[in-house]
Amino acid sequence: MGEKVRWGVLGAANIARKKVVPAMQRGVWTEVIAIASRDRTKAERAAKELGIPKAYGSYEELLADPGVEAVYNPLPNHLHVPWSVKAAEAGKHVLCEKPLSLSLAEARGLLAVRDRANVRIQEAFMVRTAPQWLRAREIARSGRIGEMRAVTGFFSYFNRDAKDVRNVADWGGGGLMDIGCYPITTSRFMFGEEPRRVAALVERDPEFRTDRLTSAILEFPSGQSVFTCSTQLVPYQRMHFMGTKGRIEIEIPFNAPPDRPCRLFVDPGRPVQRGAAERLGRAGAARGRRPEHGGDRGGLPRGRVWQVGDAGSLSRFGEVEQLRQPDHRSAVLITKWSNAAAPRWTWSAISRLATNRWPYLSRSAAARGGGRDQGTGGISLSCLCSRSDSRRWALRGEGLARSSR
Repeated sequence: MGEKVRWGVLGAANIARKKVVPAMQRGVWTEVIAIASRDRTKAERAAKELGIPKAYGSYEELLADPGVEAVYNPLPNHLHVPWSVKAAEAGKHVLCEKPLSLSLAEARGLLAVRDRANVRIQEAFMVRTAPQWLRAREIARSGRIGEMRAVTGFFSYFNRDAKDVRNVADWGGGGLMDIGCYPITTSRFMFGEEPRRVAALVERDPEFRTDRLTSAILEFPSGQSVFTCSTQLVPYQRMHFMGTKGRIEIEIPFNAPPDRPCRLFVDPGRPVQRGAAERLGRAGAARGRRPEHGGDRGGLPRGRVWQVGDAGSLSRFGEVEQLRQPDHRSAVLITKWSNAAAPRWTWSAISRLATNRWPYLSRSAAARGGGRDQGTGGISLSCLCSRSDSRRWALRGEGLARSSR
């Protein structure tokens, strides 16, 4: 193995301390040797927490360190270009957080500095290397969904904290710069093209002056992309890629969990409820975990979602995965429905399966929102389908929720 690239980090932002730096420290080709903050105490605290050898009290000190070969820039949006320019002029390669710039003029200026300094500058979008995105593009290019013609996306969270940098207009805050850049980038990535025309509607927060709701249409040579992003809506994220013969859906496209498998849904043109689910990730990565929310930017729902039955009794309905909860109770998730078995999975069959194991739980109890813990370990009804109602029922806590999936 060759020598590792020696990195310095500008700032002690949360994304650096909690996400990027720990990942870089696990990398085969990367070594983080320095971190800087305008507050030396903060830099020293971060360095101690992460095991980084050097801590600097200014960004200039880090850029002057001859041992630093490349710089990671996670500073607020309005500081991306200024400090990336200074890093390049100091002879450092740069990995800069998205968005790389706040305007076309800034981007062109940064490119000119890159060429003049003969360094590499990259925007830190994980899409280019994330396994689920590489697989999605591979499927699309294989012809499995025919010709890809349309993309739809949604990315939202709710945040009205006036002190949050994402809500400061002068610092490049707002939904489009923070999260709207993801469906734009992924559309370009999947089409392999650049948009020719763009139209958008923007609603701004009257207090912050940032865009809180943005919807856009991008016209590509091969098709169209439509997306909505918001900083003041329910947390949610999803991307769909529609072809002439099928479609691809990415369940958690942007905050993919590192500790459990990711899932792609590939529908080869059959009714939506019969689409095949392709799960990506390390085998058994979900074990020992319970389904959680994906943070303030969407993902899986909070709370436990239990499955009636066990892996053996449910295997005839599809591919199953057995999870072990922290309190040592088992849950079963069906990750791929069997097209042959699913149509025969009626409520009467489910009732028999449920009542054989937990007599207090029946279809009528579930329909009323019942099935509460009566000394049997708190098992709840989850993800059940019938021939007449293809929607899933999930019992979380005391309430029964019905979703369209």
